[in-house]
Amino acid sequence: MLNNQAHLFDLPKDICYLNGAYMSPQLKSVTAVGQEAVLKKVRPHETRLEDFFEPVEQLKARFAKLIGVEQQKRIALIPSVSYGIANVTRNIHLSDTDEIVLVGEQFPSNYYAWERLAKRCEASIQIVSPPATIDRTNAWNEAILEAINEDTKVVSIAHVHWADGTLFDLKAIREKTSAVGALLIIDGTQSVGALSFSVQEFEVDALICAGYKWLLGPYSIGLAYYGDYFDDGEPIEENWINRHNSQDFRALVNYEECYRPFAGRYSVGEQSNFLLVPMMNRALEQVLNWGVENIQSYCKSIAVDVVQQLREMGCQIENEDQRCGHLFGIRLPDHIDLEVLKARFQKEQIFVSLRGNSIRISPNVYNEATDFERLMHCFRAE
Repeated sequence: MLNNQAHLFDLPKDICYLNGAYMSPQLKSVTAVGQEAVLKKVRPHETRLEDFFEPVEQLKARFAKLIGVEQQKRIALIPSVSYGIANVTRNIHLSDTDEIVLVGEQFPSNYYAWERLAKRCEASIQIVSPPATIDRTNAWNEAILEAINEDTKVVSIAHVHWADGTLFDLKAIREKTSAVGALLIIDGTQSVGALSFSVQEFEVDALICAGYKWLLGPYSIGLAYYGDYFDDGEPIEENWINRHNSQDFRALVNYEECYRPFAGRYSVGEQSNFLLVPMMNRALEQVLNWGVENIQSYCKSIAVDVVQQLREMGCQIENEDQRCGHLFGIRLPDHIDLEVLKARFQKEQIFVSLRGNSIRISPNVYNEATDFERLMHCFRAE
């Protein structure tokens, strides 16, 4: 069982940070690695040829282990989710009778690229909105499965919904997409690193993750998995390091037609980023050391009592088997004024996210049960 890990972070002790889905705080060890990396640029003559490649390969290996991928060559470094999705949409060709299935209120970075693809190909987008029912998660998953038909060519969805932690049934969705010959593209930004995810189990065609949330990394770096559908695809940019034999600096002017194998063609230019790569490497090392299952169990354990108390006050929170433990939404009853509650949060220095008439709570291993007691105090105050 994982214990509280607040000592490894540098969060002020007087704040209550329940907003990891917005941005994670930085591990002290990641900060130290970043500071060291900044100073290395002072002495560029000490940067070796190997430094362009070895840390990147180590990072790919760690991410591959995290998501259950045997071949780290299927991992690409990306600067953002939008970049990773753009590589996907560039290599999908649709007709005017084809459909793309998305879920309602999806994060914009996993919408706009599909909108552009649909317009370019004169295809259609079918958006499955969240139902206004008590059994919201099951009804939503059923609606998604019903929306997938013979015209469906792509389903692009998150593992958990970014706004409220709704857990989507990826096994059932994969089964349905396979039956109709559709691709399954997953945005893992709000799950991977805090909730178990296996590419082998879900058989996804691509997985795109930003690094600055549950992977505990810095901003402007992420990781992506691309399956065999994309092995011969066209990347959104052409950079030297993604070509065959790029490690031979003396031969770089002998232009190569061939890309590096598998996902090697999809990494961002300057992927060797001598600042962000070592920081992301250290963050993933720590996540792997803790174990994702342990992180998820810990997040559930510190919230369980307060979740029950909130339900007794009339708040709607999805059942534990229908949501994740590290990110969940609290939908307020009519007698609780969101604006009043927001003012209380500000006064007590409690950091959460507000989404419509609901509150998004997203703890991690730096939180403890007393943080939820502090949150509950704001609900009880009159």
